[in-house]
Amino acid sequence: MQSTSVICCSSNSFPRSSDSFDAHQFTLARTIKINSSPKFLFPRKLPSVSLHIRPLSDSICRSTDALELVQTSSSASEFVETGYIFGVHGFQGEVRVKANTDFPELRFSKPGTRWLKQQASGSETIQEIELVDGRGHPGQSWLVKFNNINSAEEARKLVGSTILVRDDDRPALEEGEFYTHDLIGMKVILKESGEPVGTVVNIFNSGASDLLHVKLSSSRKIPDQTEETGEGDSGPLVWVPFVEEIVPTVDVEKREMLITPPKGLLELNIRSDMRSKKERRELEWKERKKFQRRLIAAKKKLCEMEQQHVFHGFRYGEKDQRSLLANEIVTVNSKLLQQALQNIGIPSTRLDLHQILSTVPRSNRLKVPDNPSSSGTGVLPDPYCTLQRAGCEMISNGKVAIVLILEDIEGTERTSNTNLVNSEGNESVNLLLKALLDDHSRFPEINDRSAVPLLLVGSTGSISSCQEFFSDHDYFAFDPQKVWFLEEEKLPLVSSSVAEDGKHKILMKSPWEFLQRPIGSAGVISLLSSQDSLLDELGELGVESVQVRKINQEHASDHALAGLVDSCKADVGLRVFEDITSEENLDVMLSMSFLRKLVKQVNKLQFEGVESCNSYVEKVEKDWVDVTPTAPNSYEFRSSIYWCLDAATKNKICILYPSDY
Repeated sequence: MQSTSVICCSSNSFPRSSDSFDAHQFTLARTIKINSSPKFLFPRKLPSVSLHIRPLSDSICRSTDALELVQTSSSASEFVETGYIFGVHGFQGEVRVKANTDFPELRFSKPGTRWLKQQASGSETIQEIELVDGRGHPGQSWLVKFNNINSAEEARKLVGSTILVRDDDRPALEEGEFYTHDLIGMKVILKESGEPVGTVVNIFNSGASDLLHVKLSSSRKIPDQTEETGEGDSGPLVWVPFVEEIVPTVDVEKREMLITPPKGLLELNIRSDMRSKKERRELEWKERKKFQRRLIAAKKKLCEMEQQHVFHGFRYGEKDQRSLLANEIVTVNSKLLQQALQNIGIPSTRLDLHQILSTVPRSNRLKVPDNPSSSGTGVLPDPYCTLQRAGCEMISNGKVAIVLILEDIEGTERTSNTNLVNSEGNESVNLLLKALLDDHSRFPEINDRSAVPLLLVGSTGSISSCQEFFSDHDYFAFDPQKVWFLEEEKLPLVSSSVAEDGKHKILMKSPWEFLQRPIGSAGVISLLSSQDSLLDELGELGVESVQVRKINQEHASDHALAGLVDSCKADVGLRVFEDITSEENLDVMLSMSFLRKLVKQVNKLQFEGVESCNSYVEKVEKDWVDVTPTAPNSYEFRSSIYWCLDAATKNKICILYPSDY
């Protein structure tokens, strides 16, 4: 059984991309806080995390980020946009709101007066309305009830409206926090010399920190600049990280900020703006064409899998929302999805520890002592200790790359929007990570880390938070050039029941977003297959084996596994704990040669369809309907890295197992 409610995202409810907006009527009013970090490091490129920066001059000036938009036109300059009504919920007059504010609880759950901005007969109207109640809703939206709106028909008339509050109703901020629109237009000055740098023209959030977009003053000398830039702040644009070490002083009253940029920062990122306008347009055109080709290819593959229903969202919503859908389609791994769909109904093969132990040669098996130490003879060391020292030496010499899987803490909510990820969950992940890095019985000592390649794999939010966390702690003594931050492999959820065409359909979180979940530890193999040069880089660094672990591993995991893999010349090393089928204490080591083989066979990944209960939206005639099931209605696809045991010959597998087996 499942309940449904009409969302009502009809095509007339949303402005088309052709609708005209005056981009200069809006300025961002987002609450931001200067980040503090002990040392500034130039950000390392994220191989699999794409950053989309939308300039202020976009024709549609609403953001899917947690922002407030201030309309500065003469007709409504006293109002602040806080949300956008995009649908109807149920039949009692509730509406669904997409928040555009850093204070959603205050704006949508506290009763009181609000204003609605609507387009009627070609003109804009603002009317007062009373908010009665509101609550959060899955998918980062809010359900809001207004006074005298008591039916779905009445609520449907509000779809497409913008919720406003008065500008003087903005909450007071803590010390070190600023509204974005208070920073825009500020003069930027070098603290040391007093030399004017330029003017802040916009601010963007990169996930790890905010970035100031500064237009340089024409009086500032620019390397290799051959053209005159004219009078005033009319030079090229540069990025300045909004962190305390670089922007120590912000004076709102004087409308100026003092900066202490590292040597070369302004000159480094200025060069991308030194191209002529024609060159920039040509580059943008090439990027758009490249994305369009990828989108066409991705849509074709989804059509071959008869998943055309995911394209319905292109007919609704704003430009940003349709762009979000296009990005969802382009980034979905259609090959893995097709493989997973084919595995539905096929019983998964659960590993039998005793069978594995019986087939692996005795010389490739080693029992882990309860208290690894010397053998007690005082002459010969215990074999386990010998392997432990050998493994420690391999890791210290950079012959082992470590992959850490950053799992979200149970109970925290996943979201595709980096800015809306549960911050408490990210903090818990970082605390677990720090505990692991501080425990030298489970991780290389600080003096040995500079040679160790490290790959961190997690959700968009946890990776963004982790990158900032590493920067704040000087990369925990790792070499920043040998640290990679990778976004985990995800696949859409599909319906557990088949449609009329006999297919399992992709479920939609919203008209523009797929319901997605990470596929599990085997996603590491898929990630490495999609990173064209990463394995080659590891090979050039002298890496011979790759160890895959989880940060929430409770058991001590020393270096003996690396020594055993090297001693046995094995392709796969496995540290066995109580339950080999559980990945809670995952500890697997793969040789580079075998890993390259697995990457080439990534299309043979084995998936298990796990039934689960998930709410979703679907289009029924002209309306979008919110479906809330009461029983399992979908498949989440999982794949374990343990499948590699089937691809390896038994004499190329080695195992460390507990003494009670």
